[in-house]
Amino acid sequence: MKSPVHPYFSSSQKSAFPYLFGLFFLLALVDSWRRVGVDLVLLFERQGRDNVIKFVTGMFPPEHSAQFLSLMIVPTLETIQISVMGTLIAIAIGFPIGILATRNFSVGGILNEADTMGAPTRFALRLSIYYCARGALSFFRSIPEFVWAFMFVRAVGLGPFPGVLAIGVAYGGMLGKVYSEIFEAVNPRPLEALQTTGANKLQIFFYGWLPQVLPNFVSYTLYRWECAVRASAILGLVGAGGLGQQIEISMRMFNFNEILTILIILFLIVAGVDYLSAKVRAIL
Repeated sequence: MKSPVHPYFSSSQKSAFPYLFGLFFLLALVDSWRRVGVDLVLLFERQGRDNVIKFVTGMFPPEHSAQFLSLMIVPTLETIQISVMGTLIAIAIGFPIGILATRNFSVGGILNEADTMGAPTRFALRLSIYYCARGALSFFRSIPEFVWAFMFVRAVGLGPFPGVLAIGVAYGGMLGKVYSEIFEAVNPRPLEALQTTGANKLQIFFYGWLPQVLPNFVSYTLYRWECAVRASAILGLVGAGGLGQQIEISMRMFNFNEILTILIILFLIVAGVDYLSAKVRAIL
């Protein structure tokens, strides 16, 4: 039996929380501002202002010679191919592990009540698999794709392949986490109806679970593909191929007009991917 709480104490405790939270947030903001060394004046001092102006003016006009644009064809295709293959590997990693990391599919919910009731060993085994799957997803996404690319470049050498592996592993952890959350948010009533008709787990999954989650799956996966396009360009800075490698070369040579051209190409790629994603989502 719960002990009664005086109404005045309860209301005062609730009313004090916003003020305490606001005070904590303000202290954290001030401390963060001081520790990271934020000094907006540096942007407007003469040296900082001159460097920014020099960089921006050096970008115009963008490099548009036929020779340079022809050299960008292969890196552009590499960037798109790295994002596509990396996303496919991420799906291959995230989807099965995401299923194992779904609590109401692995250890709880109506699909497991009959199997685990009165069977503690079986329940403990499924619970351990569930926590191992969630731990693996946390490990994959806790390491940035930039660090994964460093490791894979050391393992397999320079080129687009380490970029594919880096995106696949890092985004696999992200996709698996979101997939598991989407799985856990399904409406259980269609699953119960299928179970009462005698459907097995595989049939319940494909006819009850998957139709509910497929639109959200596709939508988030396409969004991650857009992110993979940008990530594949950044990974080129560590030797993982694509447009990022050309950005590094142009930066070292102080050819800022070439950088602007590459950024325009990246913008067009991302805009194209966004348009394609919107069309696919409209179909679903």
